[in-house]
Amino acid sequence: MRIIGGLLRTFIVLTLVAGAASAIAAFYAKGRLVSKAEPDDDELDLVAIYEGLDLSSQAPALRRASFTAWYGGGTLDLRGATLDPAGATLTVRAVFGGFRLVIPATWRVELATVGIFGGIGDGRQKDAIDAGGPILRIEGFAVFGGVGIVSDAPDLDDDRIEAPADGPEWEAAPVLA
Repeated sequence: MRIIGGLLRTFIVLTLVAGAASAIAAFYAKGRLVSKAEPDDDELDLVAIYEGLDLSSQAPALRRASFTAWYGGGTLDLRGATLDPAGATLTVRAVFGGFRLVIPATWRVELATVGIFGGIGDGRQKDAIDAGGPILRIEGFAVFGGVGIVSDAPDLDDDRIEAPADGPEWEAAPVLA
């Protein structure tokens, strides 16, 4: 019993140290990593560290996107975007955070992801997917966080979320119930 108690204490201490180190690293990364995305861009770099971030894309030929959610999260709405005919790659990183990815029901998705005490899942209806359409490849990881892929977002249907035209940084839109 003493061995198990010692191992449990060691595990708890290491977990707390790792969590504190992650929070400190996120604090310093927040000043260095910034979002670079406009609704009409074909390449998006979104970063949500200690904050929320929502973007509705109308990209005419989306090729590449990345979303980093570190103690933060948000929504990336791609229903107004068109994939490049060769497909597109979305790199996701969710660490103690996560986000919702809203895509058309017909898009094909290939997942090449890893989840550690978290995950990345596609909750769309499989029968609506167009087998001949372009592919959205999603690669990355989720550690104590997650990414949910959906095609319906009733809270966004009335008022699409967009970044203002005056710069790459914006405030998160309120979540509508």
